[in-house]
Formats: sequence, C-alpha cells, structure tokens
Amino acid sequence: MTNRFLCKVGACEKLKSSFPNRYLRTLIVPGKTPLYHQVATKFELAIRDGSLPAGTRIENEVSLAERLNLSRPTIRRAIQSLVDDGLVVRRRGIGSQVVHGKVIRGLELSSLSDDINKNGSQPSTTVVHFEHLPATRHVAERLGIAVGEKVSYSVRIRYSDDVPVAILHNWIPASIGAITEAQLAKSGLYETFRNAGVFPRIGKQRLSARKVTNLEADQLDLPHGSAVLTMERTPMTRPVSPSNTASTSTDRTCIPWNSPW
Repeated sequence: MTNRFLCKVGACEKLKSSFPNRYLRTLIVPGKTPLYHQVATKFELAIRDGSLPAGTRIENEVSLAERLNLSRPTIRRAIQSLVDDGLVVRRRGIGSQVVHGKVIRGLELSSLSDDINKNGSQPSTTVVHFEHLPATRHVAERLGIAVGEKVSYSVRIRYSDDVPVAILHNWIPASIGAITEAQLAKSGLYETFRNAGVFPRIGKQRLSARKVTNLEADQLDLPHGSAVLTMERTPMTRPVSPSNTASTSTDRTCIPWNSPW
C-alpha cells in the first residue's frame, strides 16, 4: 500500500513522503469500532500532531476508497466526521481541506468543579437524572464505541456557593468502570475519574450559543428566553501511541451567557 493519503497544493510529492507510516500500521482493523471512525481517527491524529498542516487537501473519496480497499460511503462518513469536528472544510472547486493544526491542550483538563474550587468558591451538585442505557449513534461516534454499548447517562445541576451555574449532561462508557449516582453527587466528574485511576489529559471541545429552554431557565433560575453557552467536550486519556487513546466520556454543558465560568 502506498503512503499517499493527502495532497497539498503544489507539494504533493513532499507530502506523500512525509505522511507518518505509524498511522497506517493499525489501519484497518475489523471490530466493534466502525471503519469510518478508524479512518477519521488516523487523519485526526496526523492533523493534531502537525503532520498534516492547515491548507493540506484531502485526497478525493474515490482514490482514498481504492487505496484503503473500503467503500466510498465509509470514506465519505470519515471525512464528514472531520468536518463536524472543525478539522476539515469542504470548498467548492478545491475539495476537502485541513483548516486546523495542533489544538491539543498541553495542560491537564479541568472540570467545572475544579475551576469553582480554584476560584475559592464551594461547588455542589444535584443529580436530577441517572440511568444506564445503550449508546445512540451520536454518543457512540463521540466515544468511539459501538452503537448499543452500555453507557451511564446523567443530568446534573452544578452550584457555586449555592447558586446554580450550569447544567451538565454526561455519557460515560462502561469501559471506564462503574460510576454511581452517589459519586456524581459527591464529587466532580474528573475527580471521580481520578479516584478510579483514569486521567483525562486531552479533549475535543465545541462551543455554541442559543436561547435557554423553559426547563433550563427554571433549573438555572434565569428569565425565560435568556442566552446560554453550550459546550460539548469529549475528554480522552493522553495517547502514548496512535492506537491507545481512550475516550472517558462525552459531555454537554449549558452555562448562562454572563456566567464567570
């Protein structure tokens, strides 16, 4: 198999020889992880470590499918996953192009509970919902697991000095171990992970803004129609090699627009 996955304008041969062979050694492995997710992960690792810099054009779907001996729909879903994560854009007349290079945080990720503690305030939590359920397609894609695998789903309200500051939705894969409702009520999620010997180091994060729902307004003690920030984050353990990164959870947080957090 040849190494040439991508082609940068005016520098195809240089990129052909510089694409890291280590990303190809574990491609493609049949199993629980969908093939498109495996392909997207290899590209993402190369983008994030700078091997595939911003401006690099991704080889067209037909050529990639032939090189990897996969179907075009599989390649199309892999590229769309990169687009959804903000790593690649589709441009008319150009194709798919890398838009971000290194975005991994070098410092340990912190939870909202950690941040409240560091600010000298007292965090507390109310668990309003907790259950074990099968992962939907969206959750499975974020966690890199099979659709239908068991996850723990919780909805919590986080307080700072008894003032509600955020609503947190968390999906935790069973591979992390048993996480109980009592643990989530007592400690922050990352503290719970650390107590279990799991240390999130890096993560993918997406921010957006919208109007609060009526239920959220009541939970956060906000006027109906207020603006809120939403953050979707998938924290992961730090990869030692391209094949052993593990997602610890996928999280969605709703925070009032004028919150200091």
